[in-house]
Amino acid sequence: MTKRGPFPIVLAITLFVMWLLLNNSLTAGHIVLGAILAIFFARTSRGLRPLRPSVKRLQLAVVLIVVVLADIIRSNIAVARVVLRGVRGNGPGFIQVPLAMRDPHGLAILAMIITATPGTVWVELNRDQSELTIHVLDLQDEEGWVQAVKRRYERPLMEIFE
Repeated sequence: MTKRGPFPIVLAITLFVMWLLLNNSLTAGHIVLGAILAIFFARTSRGLRPLRPSVKRLQLAVVLIVVVLADIIRSNIAVARVVLRGVRGNGPGFIQVPLAMRDPHGLAILAMIITATPGTVWVELNRDQSELTIHVLDLQDEEGWVQAVKRRYERPLMEIFE
């Protein structure tokens, strides 16, 4: 028998609370059924997540969150300018970003960061995970975008996870 790690109690509690909130009821039947379903789904989901993240420098995550929030605010303003004034640069375009990061958790967070930032969308990661394609709403400086993604997001994520 393989060791799958501890019982995901946080997931079970989250599922239980969501069940009660969605049903808008605290009756005994909903509490018992919610608890049974939460435990069942939390236990069965362990096999779906074989990789555990290996976090090396968690304190950098706080800095990264601040950087991402600032970039989201800045990008909202830039997208509003594009909508109100029109495109200033070459218009929309695709850029290729070479990646050094290989950790799947870091890549997943990078995908969320890029897609959550207005004006950019994660399009594709090639098979060997060495190059990322991003769509940019107002592409002015392709090399600047590449360096920004690598410096602002990839490097901190590599320090956190690799």
